[in-house]
Amino acid sequence: MIIAIDGPSGAGKSTVARLLSKELGYEYIDTGAMYRALAYKAYKQNIDINEANIAELLETTNITYYDNKVFLDGENVENLIRNEEISIAASKISSLKIVREKMVEIQRKIAKNKNVVLEGRDIGTIVFPDAEHKFFITASLEERAKRRYEQLKLNNIKADYTNVINDMIKRDENDSTRKFSPLKPAEDAILIDTTNMDLNEVTKTIAQYIGGSNVL
Repeated sequence: MIIAIDGPSGAGKSTVARLLSKELGYEYIDTGAMYRALAYKAYKQNIDINEANIAELLETTNITYYDNKVFLDGENVENLIRNEEISIAASKISSLKIVREKMVEIQRKIAKNKNVVLEGRDIGTIVFPDAEHKFFITASLEERAKRRYEQLKLNNIKADYTNVINDMIKRDENDSTRKFSPLKPAEDAILIDTTNMDLNEVTKTIAQYIGGSNVL
């Protein structure tokens, strides 16, 4: 079974997807981490993000995901890809058609014949349009920025709230207006506004849609 959870940055989809996958005993895949990993490699090698450069970079790049971690060329980079610089670079790199096509290929391969909870921005629209369950979760800009800011502080990453909210505005615009796989709800997705909801409550709500109140 494929459970697709899409939404903008800071909506809580990563936490919800992790909680849900744990309770259901499903595999969890953070597809955004894959784009971050590629962006991190480009950033470290000081490569300008454009179609030609990234096409060449992809030829020598191996990205995999297992045990709730993303691996770049065999190295666990989970703790290296969560700062705001990489977030902005990931948004830019994810707008490239060649990148999205490659990531979709990888994601479909990883999830094939498995029970999986995937979260991202185009899972229900592009990666798995026939997913059994699709959800699009969102929240107000202020609430999403607050969550992101607190997450960065929790991970001991220096952050400024004003910068976080400004970066989120840019990220939202980039994600929703890009030509290939823009951020938008699938037509048959269930929309959930998490602004005034605890993320455990969101998880229970999704679980009820999937299989009734006895799931969690």
